Formats: sequence, structure tokens, C-alpha cells
Amino acid sequence: MSIGVTLAAARNAAGMTVAQLSGRTRIRETVIYAIERDDFSLCGGDFYARGHVRNIAKTLGLDPDVIVHQFDEEHGGVPRPVRAAAVFQAESTIKLRDRRSPNWSTAMAIALAIVAVFGVTRVMSGSGEPLATGADKPTPTPKGSTTARPSTNSKAAKPASDLVTLQVKANKPSWVEVSDSKGKQMFRGTMPAGQTSTWKTHKEMRVTIGNAGGVDLQVNGKHVGVPGKVGQLVRRSFGPEEPGSR
Repeated sequence: MSIGVTLAAARNAAGMTVAQLSGRTRIRETVIYAIERDDFSLCGGDFYARGHVRNIAKTLGLDPDVIVHQFDEEHGGVPRPVRAAAVFQAESTIKLRDRRSPNWSTAMAIALAIVAVFGVTRVMSGSGEPLATGADKPTPTPKGSTTARPSTNSKAAKPASDLVTLQVKANKPSWVEVSDSKGKQMFRGTMPAGQTSTWKTHKEMRVTIGNAGGVDLQVNGKHVGVPGKVGQLVRRSFGPEEPGSR
């Protein structure tokens, strides 16, 4: 879910208008409308956009660090500070070496040593071919014996059913998005207070809630409860085995 959708859902869940939010944050209404559409061009740059996003998230009761981190991931991240030591490290380690003529006597001695070692190795190994070892010979199989083969009858145990059932009851207006294991969207919108909805899919159910303290969850027939605080944005996934987030 994008930053703009998250902030708009949290504002609606808090029952606050754009004008009221503008009065509390001292951010112009036109800028807030643009941010809720994921348009940060009116902020005057990423530095000011990051500050507006943090201010709005904090006012709406969301975790400002989580929202700002999402903004950084979507806009190239926070530039890492460059340390002066790293900039000048190359200059401090470069040393000029005096030109020296090559030591031909040392090079000749090394070459002669290599030739001598190669000659001794050839003499000791005879023809120079590697010796055959017992590991290279195939082991004969006695007559009448059979080679054991792995059994193909054993199969991995499978769960009785891979069906996942999720029931969401909205105690307060809450923005909800539900999708299956492949990311296919099953529902996306605001659930009014008092509404209860149920979804079923196979293998995995993914849900994003814009007002975690305003809903009550039931997974696979078992009560899970309230997944978070009022105004908190949470993401959960549920499987067919036991209810619980992963």
C-alpha cells in the first residue's frame, strides 16, 4: 500500500478532514491533498517531503519512522554521509617508490630451481603418467545380488486442507486490503463500523489494515483478536495450519 493511501486511510479512520489536519500540522491543504495522491512535487524536494510525511504520520497516530522508511525506499533511500577519512584515504596510502633495475640474478636462480624440481618429479614418477588407484576400478557385483533402489512409495505428508478463511469485523472505520498468496487482490477499501466480511483462499491470506485497533480478526474459525493499536498500519499473513502471523 502506498504512502498516500496509508495516510489518507489513517486520516479517514481518525475522522479528520484535510482542513483539520492542515491546522494541526501547519501544512497547506493543497500539499496534503497532493501527498495523499502520492504526488510530492509540491513539497519542494525530498528533504521537505520527508519532514511533511513524518509530521502527518505522527499527528494521525502512525509510526513516523515506518512511514519515512517506506518513503526512503520508494525514493532512492537516504544519502549516506561521506567521511573525510574515506575521501583522503587514497592520498595517505600512496607512496612513491624509487626506480630500481630488475635483479636478473635472482630471476635466473628461481627459474633454475623450477626446472630442477620438475626434472626430479618426472624421474620419480617414471613415465609421468598418474598411477592407477583402486578407486579408479569398478567394483564387481556378485551374481544374484541386486542394487538397492530408493523407495518411491514414500511421499511427503500433506496437510488435510490448504484452505485459509479470514473474517474481519470492523469495530471502527478501517481501511483493509486482502490478497491471496500470489498477490491477487480480493478486497480493497474502507470497512464502516459494524461491518463483518469473510474471505477464503488457498495456501496463504495476506491482509493490510490501516487502523489495526479498529478491527477484530478470526482465522480458520479461531479468534485472533485485535492486531494492533488505533491508527496503526499493520501487515499480516495467515496460513492453513494454525492462525497466527508469519
